[in-house]
Amino acid sequence: MKQHQRMMGELFLSTLKISAFTFGGGYVIVPLMRKRFVEELNWIDEQEMLDLISVSQSAPGPLAVNAALMVGYRMAGIPGALLAVLGTALPPLLIISVLSFFYRQFRDNAYVSAVMGGMQAGVAAVISNVVLDLGNGVLKSKNLLSIAVMAGVFVAVYFFRVNIFWVILLCALLGLVGGMFRARGTKAAGPKEEEE
Repeated sequence: MKQHQRMMGELFLSTLKISAFTFGGGYVIVPLMRKRFVEELNWIDEQEMLDLISVSQSAPGPLAVNAALMVGYRMAGIPGALLAVLGTALPPLLIISVLSFFYRQFRDNAYVSAVMGGMQAGVAAVISNVVLDLGNGVLKSKNLLSIAVMAGVFVAVYFFRVNIFWVILLCALLGLVGGMFRARGTKAAGPKEEEE
């Protein structure tokens, strides 16, 4: 019981800290969540984290909240999902509430504009890091279909401006069809192995 409470507390505090000290949205939070839950706490392995992020990205709503919900649910079911979402949503909610009172003073301040410009550059670097990390994971898997899908999606979105909704839908269908073929292959291989 104490171990479960400790894990729930760790889940809440981890998502709270990540959310409180991260600027730039969900794609910036992803590498920090990966570092915390995969590398530091060893709660989730690398492949499962990629799967959770993929599902989070294809669900409606902010990526950071969806990813926290998925990790929380994976670790502790519905209570874990609620705690992780609360930890992720609380800091921006409080910060935005406070900033909204001072918006007029901040809006035209040269120093605030300079800070925001610097933060945008930092966010671009962090997002680039996420792309490289996730892309390297796909390349290291040496799964030709995954590599082809990744390259095809890049071309479709970057060069042909295909709406991301259609890309996600197509990738989900490809995953479903691939899963069905793998399931059939496993069933077909099963009886042959038993006969031998």
